[in-house]
Amino acid sequence: MSELKGKIDFTLFVSADNANPNGDPLNGNRPRINMDGYGEISDVCIKRKIRNRLQDLGQKIFVQSDDRTDDPYTSLKDRADGCEELKAQIGNKKNANRDACAAIACKEWLDVRAFGQVFAFKGIPVSFGVRGPVSIHQAISLSPIDIISMQITKSVNSESGKESKASDTMGTKHRVGFAVYKVMGSVNVQLAEKTGFSQEDAELLKEALKTLFENDASSARPEGSMEVCKMYWWQHDEKTPAVSSGKIQRGFDIKRKEEHPREFKDYKISWHVDGCKEPEEFDFV
Repeated sequence: MSELKGKIDFTLFVSADNANPNGDPLNGNRPRINMDGYGEISDVCIKRKIRNRLQDLGQKIFVQSDDRTDDPYTSLKDRADGCEELKAQIGNKKNANRDACAAIACKEWLDVRAFGQVFAFKGIPVSFGVRGPVSIHQAISLSPIDIISMQITKSVNSESGKESKASDTMGTKHRVGFAVYKVMGSVNVQLAEKTGFSQEDAELLKEALKTLFENDASSARPEGSMEVCKMYWWQHDEKTPAVSSGKIQRGFDIKRKEEHPREFKDYKISWHVDGCKEPEEFDFV
């Protein structure tokens, strides 16, 4: 694997059309919304989707969803113990080396060397953490969102012996009518050198971001309701470019063509920052 060529910044614009991009479990699973009425998608949610796509691309992932496991392990500790080299290093109570443990974990799992991970499990003599080079911001919608709620009923009783009618059991589903969210992130070269995150890993990350919502359909996000519409990717020539990530992200000029956008083309998006390398642009709609 080759070393990362230079710092990376990236921006995605993703659309939600009659979908719930990221429900809030503390608010009845309603789509997340901030105090100003703008929609949000948590960074944890985005990282989960990236991990899923990397797993689909054949990469070894440490933090797997229970419904997408591709190995026999049922917990993170079991998966860590399943790596014989790591288990042997952790089990060496007298000479356990945290740096050696971190190096083994980074070599074994792509998401560890990308996002980092804390290895602190009950019953092991040494705990250690890995700080990853890939950082993801929480996504914010370009415009305030409207949340649509719909009452639903069950057609059958969940359990036998119930006297009440099935239709008396009700629930609520929530969705966003239409919104475009801006996802931002970067890859730090200095941290990549420590974890072994390579240029090949960066290309895998790029591919995962392009196809972020493949194999992600659910009742809350029907197939085709979530879509990556446009992506910007900066591969700088330097480890620490003269233009900061903040200035790059502020370089977007976003205008609404319609008062109430109903499709991605209702936004006019352009980018320019003096002295900054031009990004790769990917249009998907």
